Amino acid sequence: MRSSAPSAAASKADIRRLSNAERSAYFARREAAKVLRCVLQGDARRRAVGSVKSLVYSPSVRNKRATFALVCQTLKHLPIIKQILEDADIVNSKWKRKEDLLFIVTYDVLFGQAKQSIGDAEKFLIHHKIKLQSALEQLLSRKKANGIDELTAIYQTGDAPKPRYVRVNTLKLDIGYAMLELDKLTKVQKDGLLPDLLILPAGTDLHDHPLVLNGSVFMQGKASCMVAAALRPEPGWAVLDACSAPGNKTVHLAALMRDEGEIIACELNEQRVNRLEDTIRLSGASNIHVVHGDFLNLTPSVHPYNKVQAILLDPSCSGSGTSAERLDHLLPSYTAGHAADGTEIARLNKLAAFQKKALTHALSFPSVERVVYSTCSVHQIENEDVVQSILPLAASLGFRLEAPFPQWSHRGLPVFEGAEKLLRTDPLEDREGFFIALFVKEHVDRHGGIAPAFSTRKTNRRVSGSTKKRFVTGTKLSRLLFYAPGLQTKTT
Repeated sequence: MRSSAPSAAASKADIRRLSNAERSAYFARREAAKVLRCVLQGDARRRAVGSVKSLVYSPSVRNKRATFALVCQTLKHLPIIKQILEDADIVNSKWKRKEDLLFIVTYDVLFGQAKQSIGDAEKFLIHHKIKLQSALEQLLSRKKANGIDELTAIYQTGDAPKPRYVRVNTLKLDIGYAMLELDKLTKVQKDGLLPDLLILPAGTDLHDHPLVLNGSVFMQGKASCMVAAALRPEPGWAVLDACSAPGNKTVHLAALMRDEGEIIACELNEQRVNRLEDTIRLSGASNIHVVHGDFLNLTPSVHPYNKVQAILLDPSCSGSGTSAERLDHLLPSYTAGHAADGTEIARLNKLAAFQKKALTHALSFPSVERVVYSTCSVHQIENEDVVQSILPLAASLGFRLEAPFPQWSHRGLPVFEGAEKLLRTDPLEDREGFFIALFVKEHVDRHGGIAPAFSTRKTNRRVSGSTKKRFVTGTKLSRLLFYAPGLQTKTT
């Protein structure tokens, strides 16, 4: 017989009676439940709003460290938690509607810190704690496991740690000063490839560090930082970031451009637009204009798109190269091994079709001189195959492939002539699997030779007719129709 849950939630008076630590834990469990709901819904639909890390470290989450720990540990133990709840037979229809909170609190009651009976979920599960513990003991016996660690290992394995990379936001902070500040916490060294990237030991926790909280540094992987650097936009250029959220690459572009010129940041998903705006505010960039709409619906021949000189295209992809960084090994779909099934193959084909369409569109902008196509995928179908299919069109429009970071050893798979100009990062050696292709437009010079369409000399020129505005800043944003029918832009 299934028991009914207490209906009373924690009152403000109940919460005030808690110690600071208990109060913090109570709210962290609620924040963790919201994150867990987004993660599990996205995993079930194969359309994630964000990774575990990106959701936890959004500005709306206050107790980031505790929330992150709760979400990760709950996901790590989720198959066990589900089995225990099923075996204990205590979940009624009310709790099936709140299973994200139920999973979080079950973890905390059995393996964590939950002891107080404030909050309806805590009251309910502490009331049934003996049943839960009994179900756990029976599960250990059935699986012939000597403890919870051995039981967890039966269900799931993780990935090796990697260094902590930190990109210095040069719009706010000098690289040398950032090194001095971070050196007070741990050993810091400069990356040998990217001058604004610092390397810290694996496991370094910076999420509550003042430099992170005020946007002076961004916790961003090396491969991700290589994408904007490969585009090499000049200060004063008009640049389009085609699929912009969550915005780390967008604000990196702003820093590389010294906050000069204009960046149009296009994003279709409403929730991701909000995240993008948060990132822009945090960075202090003032040359970014957010367009809420579909990149494929932009008309290249109309102002201001006809003036765009560089495009960063980082479209939706399988994310197979960053599964460890996103903690995908903790998700139910990873455990189920969905990557090998027909559904995933169909998904990859659908993604590749979209990627080809997006790259074709990017190359059609009349003034564009440099286009970077990047994915965080290890699959050839999303990488070399997409580029190869576009090469005839690119050549007809005057584009050639150029090798970004020629000194980088990992290049494209040798599936066509010129694939060595493509760049890959290795998910095992580099801890992330990214792919970068750089298209550069060539012009016939006056002597009849072929010359790049861009100048390597830095310039402070601005886009014709443009003025510097703080496009996304402050706390209040208004919506306007801008640039093209059906597209919304957010500006002040």
